[in-house]
Amino acid sequence: MREPTIARNYAQALFELGERSGETELFADLTEALAGAITSQPKVRVVLESPRVHKKKKLEILRNALADYAPESFIRFLQAVVKRGRQGMFPAIAREYLALVDEKFNRVHAGVTLAREPDKALQESVRAKLSEVFGKEVIPHFRADPTILGGLILRIGDRIIDGSIRRKMAALRRQLLRT
Repeated sequence: MREPTIARNYAQALFELGERSGETELFADLTEALAGAITSQPKVRVVLESPRVHKKKKLEILRNALADYAPESFIRFLQAVVKRGRQGMFPAIAREYLALVDEKFNRVHAGVTLAREPDKALQESVRAKLSEVFGKEVIPHFRADPTILGGLILRIGDRIIDGSIRRKMAALRRQLLRT
């Protein structure tokens, strides 16, 4: 079995556990935080992935770190992941889990590139318009790139919609050169 399939299977198991216990969103926050810690803190990743650190010690570390925040069912899920030696896949499991949660709540993430940093009013306007157009709750992730000159570039999944002034000027230039 390949890693994405394995990660998806673990994510589905965690999602079902979250749905049964009514803690789907809490599990989303916990998986996102744990995956973030693993990817951003090399020491955490090394400890969890090292064959020199015994699985019981890894479980103890996770239990102690999450005892005040996570329900017992989530900690038992982590124990199952560690016992099977899949703790290195946790960031992939978290990505798959968050995708399941987004699907449940009819949400989609969008990368929005603008020529300048947007203020709160513009952010809200873009979010509302995108949600209306796509018929889902759109969670925009804004980025500034002055080289696009104006307009915006939108990325949702594999789809890119380039409404930038830079692209329009390049198209106009090509058209003028043809005539």
